[in-house]
Amino acid sequence: MITARQSRAARALLGWNQETLADKAQVSLTALKRLESASGLEVYETTRDQVRRALEGHGILLLTTDQGEGVMVVRGKADKR
Repeated sequence: MITARQSRAARALLGWNQETLADKAQVSLTALKRLESASGLEVYETTRDQVRRALEGHGILLLTTDQGEGVMVVRGKADKR
């Protein structure tokens, strides 16, 4: 499951604003803003999945370990920006 922090960090790595990610994930801007909110607003799982797939399709790897969460750009795929 993608977190708000991962979504914001991934956008920063790709140089995208919220409008760009919402468009590429085919979700409403309002839904993306809810996902990325720091207050933990409820978001449909399908929205999270579409955002995750859009980011992964552009070279983002979502990381989750017992030590925390993060994002990484996979070499070669980030050029699809």
